Amino acid sequence: MSHIRSRVVFILLVLILLVASALFGVLTYWLDRELPRSPIPAGKVRCPALPEAIQGLAGTKVFAGGGDMSQVAVVTDSSANVPKDLIQELDIHVVPVLLNFDGQTFRDGVDITPGEVYRWLRANKHIPTTSSPSVGDFVRVYAAAGREATGIVSIHLSPRLSATYNTAVAASQLVDDVPIRVVNCPTVAMGQGFVTLEAARAAAAGAELEAVVARAAQVASKMNLLAILGTFEYLYRGGRIGGAATLLGTMLQIKPILYVTDGRVDVFAKPRTRARAIRVMLQQMAELADSRPLHAAILHADVPAEAEDLRRQVAEKFDCVELYVTEFTPIMGAHSGPGVLGVAFYAD
Repeated sequence: MSHIRSRVVFILLVLILLVASALFGVLTYWLDRELPRSPIPAGKVRCPALPEAIQGLAGTKVFAGGGDMSQVAVVTDSSANVPKDLIQELDIHVVPVLLNFDGQTFRDGVDITPGEVYRWLRANKHIPTTSSPSVGDFVRVYAAAGREATGIVSIHLSPRLSATYNTAVAASQLVDDVPIRVVNCPTVAMGQGFVTLEAARAAAAGAELEAVVARAAQVASKMNLLAILGTFEYLYRGGRIGGAATLLGTMLQIKPILYVTDGRVDVFAKPRTRARAIRVMLQQMAELADSRPLHAAILHADVPAEAEDLRRQVAEKFDCVELYVTEFTPIMGAHSGPGVLGVAFYAD
């Protein structure tokens, strides 16, 4: 008898569970129909922030997409000397080059100013060393820029002058889904800056990736950079003097004008005074401009009065579409030393 009662109780429990399961299913279905939904709009998927430090990058691909695709993004490094207002206006992404001295590492243009570098150079016999950004630095910038871009154009110093270009190439191979073109820029300072500006302007106008690369190459092919050094000491000790090394023994008798071509520093002319050197630079500008509109930037390293005087002369003599005065960033000042005066320019 007890055995029969146990079976009845078991059957009743099974029935109760079946009824409860059915009621739960009905309730879930009703809630699913009645509760409002909050769908994620297309193209608005949130991407998690990149970690502060990226480790173990070798062989790892980083996703750079997601977000509204708008235009090509332009990246450069801090040695381009692009004025800050134009960086913001054209949404240019800048990767700081690194400056190492006094046992510390500083990000060019972020942790240290040109004035601080020049004061340190004047007060110390040791020249600071420089290093390119890390692969991780570039990956972070590429991933951030790629979230709202159809492609990335990254413009950097020639590998003859810096390891930055090769580092950028290595980083570009670790980023998926957004095509990246790394451009080898054969000039320096605002020569590289103008190449970057024109690429950014093309991108802002809606040019596609390959058209932006083509515009950068076009401006680079027309770029000229002439400069007078205050001293050869820093270029010589930094190993970047190139063909100008032959002038070391006669530095006291001349004020040579240097130019940068194909990633190398060489001698353009050998005037005997700084005033004469400035006149020769202006004459060469006139010859190359040939009365065409000019894009120009005065370059200087801790000689602002001379830079302003040269700017005034250029403004008076030429039809300038744009004309800037730029102080060498710390990374450039460490190699050239104080006293540099020059001009980067190209004609339309």
